[in-house]
Amino acid sequence: MEASPLTQQARPEIFQPKIVQLYEALFKDDVDPDGDKPEGFWREFFLLNPDRLALHRILSRLGPDDLISLQSQTQQLFFRAVECLKKGSGVADLHALETLTTFFSAVLPKKYTNPSSDIIAVLAGLDQVDAVFTDFVGALDGIIRNGTSMEVRQKAVEVVLSITSGAYQTSLLTYFIQRDLFPAIMKFIQESDAPYRVLEPFTLLGLLANYNKFEFQNPYQLRLNDFVNEATIQKIVRCVGHTCRNLRGQYVDILQDLPEGWSISNTLNMIGLGAIAPGAKTNQKPTYDPEVAKQMFAKLPGEDAAVLLGTYDFSHANKLFCFNLVALPAEKGEEQPISSFLSLTSYLLQHAFLSARATNYAHLSLMVFRLLIEDQLLCKRVCSDESKVAVRLCRQRQPFLPAARGERILATSVLDTMIDGVNHNLRRRLDVSLYTLCVGIMLRIISYLSRSRTRLQYHWAELFRSLLSLIRFLTTYAADLKGLPHFDSLLDLVVNLLALSLSAGEAFLPTPAAYDDLFYKVVESGEVLVKFRDTYALSSRPSNSISTLISVSTHYKTMLDSGSSKRNLTSTEVAEVIKQGYETLSIQAKEGLDGWERYREADERTLLKKMARATVADVQVIVQA
Repeated sequence: MEASPLTQQARPEIFQPKIVQLYEALFKDDVDPDGDKPEGFWREFFLLNPDRLALHRILSRLGPDDLISLQSQTQQLFFRAVECLKKGSGVADLHALETLTTFFSAVLPKKYTNPSSDIIAVLAGLDQVDAVFTDFVGALDGIIRNGTSMEVRQKAVEVVLSITSGAYQTSLLTYFIQRDLFPAIMKFIQESDAPYRVLEPFTLLGLLANYNKFEFQNPYQLRLNDFVNEATIQKIVRCVGHTCRNLRGQYVDILQDLPEGWSISNTLNMIGLGAIAPGAKTNQKPTYDPEVAKQMFAKLPGEDAAVLLGTYDFSHANKLFCFNLVALPAEKGEEQPISSFLSLTSYLLQHAFLSARATNYAHLSLMVFRLLIEDQLLCKRVCSDESKVAVRLCRQRQPFLPAARGERILATSVLDTMIDGVNHNLRRRLDVSLYTLCVGIMLRIISYLSRSRTRLQYHWAELFRSLLSLIRFLTTYAADLKGLPHFDSLLDLVVNLLALSLSAGEAFLPTPAAYDDLFYKVVESGEVLVKFRDTYALSSRPSNSISTLISVSTHYKTMLDSGSSKRNLTSTEVAEVIKQGYETLSIQAKEGLDGWERYREADERTLLKKMARATVADVQVIVQA
């Protein structure tokens, strides 16, 4: 007797979604390499919701050689997806975009023997790559520009991000250089409805603008230079501020560092009686062991820091972007973008020593501030009352600078950030480039203040103490430091900044007492300065003004020695001698102490290439998420 067709079949032990069955059927080893899948297979393939985790898992198991041997299947997948994008048929194109993002993020970063030719073989084959990629990039351009919804357009941006980050070191990116996506990306940004939507397209612009930019004239660089749509620029600036605030939040989640004022609640919490403290109970963040916290800090900043590459490129290329970055006011309930950007920079600098990645991003942020300060109109604004803004500066590592509450002139927060950079990265293997940027930004601000005779209310004593401590460190560890690249430039910069402050301090220091304090500190460091000069043979180099520092110190030492034959002088008495000594002091400072060289991108070529690679690695993580 035949079995009834209505007999219930046994359920499978593990339920497997239909789309996963199709993935496995497509990438089986025993599939006929010359046989194409039927039309029905692909129609169903792109109508079903993609299971991106399952697809990524299947592709991750395959090595580069496996993929090359399965190139018939991978090419079919790519060709069919491109056809879907060109037709723009409802849900299928959305599913094709999601599938391609996962496909590229899993397949492209693998270690191929010959990256360009192997990837071309996997995707399209040498004979068809030109035609297929021209259609592919054209379809993406159309979707990003005029897609049916913001979601679909965002998915198209993610596809370009995945192929740009995955194939960055290959020739495939030339297709995105030949077909200019800049207008489409900027149109998407202009029509975006939230800062988070701007992050990915702007990060993409950063990658495209950096692709081989030192080898040929990159068209995206030219586009950044000519762009004048201020409304779109402001959306980008707000995205940068929003992203920087989120990145800073990751540091604060590990260690809360807001200085708290005295209160009964704080005191009770400190002695373990927080349970009886009055007032509402706030959600307390966990407190981590210092070593655990250090390991957590070493993984920061988050991958969204990739936005800093585009921020640097736009700052370097476009004055209107720079102006908006500095001047764009805060939206209701938000921080001003420049405040968030400077805040993140301070957190990066305090933790830069923990990883090369954090150091590179700190460099990138400092280069943006150097560009801003070198623009004299922006520097004037940064140093004036119209720039007043509250900035949350990092206080997660000692020594701490005096806590600043409320709004301050932006230049004071920039100087605080530079001092923190100097204080928290002292290592025998000194990052000379980082220190040159920090001290150079200080020099540019003080140079502007002295030329414009702008007196700035600031804790100048902290800045001069930091510079003299740096000289003491450089003297102590000279044996480790002498051979470092460009080290002599840093020595000259530190010496000349102090010499400029001595010779022009009356023009920018707010009070005579602040000027007296500078002389006091230089006199106090007299022996160290002499040893510093002799250790590095600074007298033989006309590029620095060490003689100015030594002559001031010697002048006052002579006065102090002649007036203290019987007893040690108190600090008050020394300060009085300093005031008297002005009458007989002649400061012979060399010409041009307030001068500086303008930024030249070619000088930072190695660092910027390294930063592009770091950004590529972060974007690969973003698109896989």
